[in-house]
Amino acid sequence: MNKQLDKHFVRLFLSWNLQQSLERKYKELVVAGIVATCIILLRFVGVFQSLELAGLDQFFRLRPTEEPEERITIVAIDEDSLRQVGSWPIPDGVIADLLQKVQVHQPRVIGLDIYRDLAVNPGHQELVNLYSSMPNLIGIQLLNQNRNMRVLPPLKLNPNQVGFNNLLYDYDGKVRRNLLYLHMNDQHYESFALKLALLYLQDQKITPKKAAKNSDYVRLGKAILTRFQSNDGGYVRADDRGYQILSNFPKPSCKKVAGEFCNFRQISMSDVLDGKVPVSWIRDRIVLIGSTAPSLQDFAFIPYSSQMLGTTKPVAGIELQAYFVSELISSALTGRPLLRVWAKLWECLWIFTWSYLGSLIIWQIKTFSKSIPSILVSLFILFLSSYLAFLLGWWLPLIPATLGLSSASIWMIIHIAYMQEELKRSKEFLHQVINSIPDPIFVKNEKHQWIVLNDAYCQFIGYPDSLLLEKSYYEFFPRHEADVFREQDDLVFLTQKPRENEEEFTNAAGQTHLIATKRSLHKDAAGNFFLVGVIRDITQRKLMEEELRRTAAELFRSNTELKLKEDHLRYLAYHDPLTGLSNRKFFLEQLQESLQWSQNNNLLLGLLFIDLDGFKHINDTLGHDMGDRLLVIVSQRLSNCLRGSDTVSRLGGDEFTVILRAIPEVSVAARVAEKILASLTEPIVLSGYTTKVSASIGISVYPTNSQDAETLIKQADSAMYRAKHLGKNRYELT
Repeated sequence: MNKQLDKHFVRLFLSWNLQQSLERKYKELVVAGIVATCIILLRFVGVFQSLELAGLDQFFRLRPTEEPEERITIVAIDEDSLRQVGSWPIPDGVIADLLQKVQVHQPRVIGLDIYRDLAVNPGHQELVNLYSSMPNLIGIQLLNQNRNMRVLPPLKLNPNQVGFNNLLYDYDGKVRRNLLYLHMNDQHYESFALKLALLYLQDQKITPKKAAKNSDYVRLGKAILTRFQSNDGGYVRADDRGYQILSNFPKPSCKKVAGEFCNFRQISMSDVLDGKVPVSWIRDRIVLIGSTAPSLQDFAFIPYSSQMLGTTKPVAGIELQAYFVSELISSALTGRPLLRVWAKLWECLWIFTWSYLGSLIIWQIKTFSKSIPSILVSLFILFLSSYLAFLLGWWLPLIPATLGLSSASIWMIIHIAYMQEELKRSKEFLHQVINSIPDPIFVKNEKHQWIVLNDAYCQFIGYPDSLLLEKSYYEFFPRHEADVFREQDDLVFLTQKPRENEEEFTNAAGQTHLIATKRSLHKDAAGNFFLVGVIRDITQRKLMEEELRRTAAELFRSNTELKLKEDHLRYLAYHDPLTGLSNRKFFLEQLQESLQWSQNNNLLLGLLFIDLDGFKHINDTLGHDMGDRLLVIVSQRLSNCLRGSDTVSRLGGDEFTVILRAIPEVSVAARVAEKILASLTEPIVLSGYTTKVSASIGISVYPTNSQDAETLIKQADSAMYRAKHLGKNRYELT
């Protein structure tokens, strides 16, 4: 009846167990994999591009201030300078005067970041003449496939002293990339900033070369200029024409006279024209000449332009070029890191790792409120590690990783809440089901805690369910019993297969029972695993089995003793007690069996009758004890002369018989008789007395002499007596 109830219970439970989408062992990995895959797909279609670029800008704003840039000085064409000149464009004569006053202080490089493609008199010829005497001057041009939108280089300036100042704008209007080379209309062009940097680095003999590890990249001194691809970093399908690099904008500090901070040392054009500039600000430096006047609208937005609070502040075009030049020179000379990105595979692994961490934290802690500090700490570590990587020149995907960690955590929180709700329903359902079964039944969770117990189990263990629930074995059972229970539970959780085991069980009253526990693993709709155990008390059955084993052991012992006694009696019945040889009864039975076997196999059989010569004299002179010892020695010598298939027997007194089975011819029996005579005549020492004995042997052979056992015996006996009469110590054939 109990077995039928158990089967009914298992079928009922299995029918209630639904198919799950997440496997127990790999739940965190599955959640992390799904979340990471979705985020990676969104990342590659550009959903996070704006957030990623904004995050990069935030890192730029947070980076610490670097040492002041002493290699660059900006000559600013500000509003005061324009008012002093009185016109725009500035006449070529003023530009020529400005260049001459700067050149007097011996700068290493001069960059003229204003368009001079048209003659602006007065002073045009003076400016043209000046160009030929200034090999350290670099001018600008604007490249475009549309000739109507191109701005030509300065008139009469050597083409090798001209660089393009084209800028690459992102979708939000900011400049985050530096265009170094451009190939257009079968001509190769270098940027304004690159021209200035290369001219400055000539003294150090630093020129662009192919990188050793990747010939597609350019090596400049200590720097590897990694070429930008359209999907690098947070970009998606960006314009990657020419040779671009991601700009790792420096953050140098300088101090204006008014106390305001700036990024590069600036002096106004009017101060240069008036001779108010210290020589040290220009000598051996890169001097950039360009507009900072708001009325000329030569401005650009870079990562430093955005502010957490307040309006966006653009930088002048000449300041942007200063950033580009400073970045290239610092990287080439000191190895200052340029901005690089990971390969897509490593980015995907990075996103998956943080997604897995988010799901793992929630899954291990289980409680939302307790997991919040761990999630916040993880987010801080993510931000800090990305920021530190940025300082080392690496742009890691911050936003996708953050969303991966957060999304996986939220997913797991929702899943755990669902599991807990289903767990509550499952416990109520289980309690209703198992209370209808008379056998003790317990249900445990994956923490080895009781979560549902039927009344029969509580009565059996002797504790109320209010005391047992949410507790483990070790709080109620001796440790050695609890260890066994825990081991069996672990095996079921590990293999997910039912197991049945016999165990000892001590209840609250201290009574020890022997129980058989059948454990099986089940799962509810939310994936919660339950270990269900059904117990039967087998104490009485085990006692009966032990009693039966003892009875069987006793019977076995008695049967063994009887068999030993039987074997001993049989031995006594068929063997001579003195010599241990077979006796007359055994001899007669063996002779009949041997004759039958010889007849069936058509073989000869020899029968030897042996009688000792002079044995009576030895008994009379040395005593019967000595005679008995002599008989034992004779028996041993007879046995040593025969094969294992032959039989030697003592008929009584000093008479012996030998059955020779399966002899090929009669002469074999004679040779055996000769061997026996030779063995017996060897001296025998008895308690210090040396004596000799001989024998008379009579031989009969089956079927030569007879086919009847009795006749063969009589013939051999007669032949033995004939041997005695003929002088003893010999044999005679029938």
